[in-house]
Amino acid sequence: MAKLKFGFYWAASCGGCEIAVLDINEKILDVIGLADIVFWPVAMDIKYKDVEAMPDKSIDVVFFNGAIRNSENEEMAKLLRKKAKVLVAFGSCAQEGCIPGLANLHNKAEIFQKVYSECPSVKNPEHITPNTSTKVKEGEIHIPELYDTVKTLDQTVDVDYYLPGCPPPVDLIAKAVEAIATNKLPPKGSVLAPNKSVCDECPRTREKKIISKIFRVYEKVPEPEKCLLEQGIICIGPATRSGCGAQCLKVDMPCTGCGGPCPGEIEQGAAMMSALASILGVDEEKKEDYDSQKLIKQIKDPVGTFYRYSLPASILRRKVIKK
Repeated sequence: MAKLKFGFYWAASCGGCEIAVLDINEKILDVIGLADIVFWPVAMDIKYKDVEAMPDKSIDVVFFNGAIRNSENEEMAKLLRKKAKVLVAFGSCAQEGCIPGLANLHNKAEIFQKVYSECPSVKNPEHITPNTSTKVKEGEIHIPELYDTVKTLDQTVDVDYYLPGCPPPVDLIAKAVEAIATNKLPPKGSVLAPNKSVCDECPRTREKKIISKIFRVYEKVPEPEKCLLEQGIICIGPATRSGCGAQCLKVDMPCTGCGGPCPGEIEQGAAMMSALASILGVDEEKKEDYDSQKLIKQIKDPVGTFYRYSLPASILRRKVIKK
């Protein structure tokens, strides 16, 4: 039987997804036995022109990690969509925009001003910022255009499957490869992860108690067996798809939401705010005044808390740009 052909690409991301592929350890040998990797810029010397020369639909599966942040990301997303039979949004950046997507709180001009003029470590009295083309003695250099708005992969091209996580857990990667190898992939558009929340995998006990004070992770040493959210530490587990085995929670760190929204939820941030609102208040037995605004103000950095990974994929999408 002919081997499959795989491709991997890294757009706007940190590179952790590339390492996650190697974290499957000896199972990488199964991947090599199953498929030839025909495109993987981080690991092999191959040029874009080589991909352009490949016949359309000649790559069986492309695992695309990273958000769409600039013109090169978009160009490669469209090229690989043409060349791939199956395109997988690999990791939170491709699926939701992830940390790069928080740049949607600003526009390009504001970001350039901060990075190239106001940063304390930068000396740039002429306020020079990157241009897409620059003439030098050897000729003209071209670089990609940075976009005002960070987009998800499926806001740019059609996506077949989603493999969530920052980065995707090793177990999910291995199961996805097995599903591809055995031709047992679910319907197009599916998320290749369990259909339950992180809370369903969390070993901590829940008492459905009301909380009246919110702590940041460095402000409180949590009790090891009790629900972190019920101890006042914001944990996004109720609004996050499982598949990670609740690894963070097992070491006293709250879920930050990298698994994406739970099945059936279109808005992870709103779902978490709803869950928090159901337990944030004042215990009636204490007869204290209920000041909702005072309670809400305890939440520092709401966007970074509830939309850390999902801002570009959310209904909000980005901050309004003044024209």
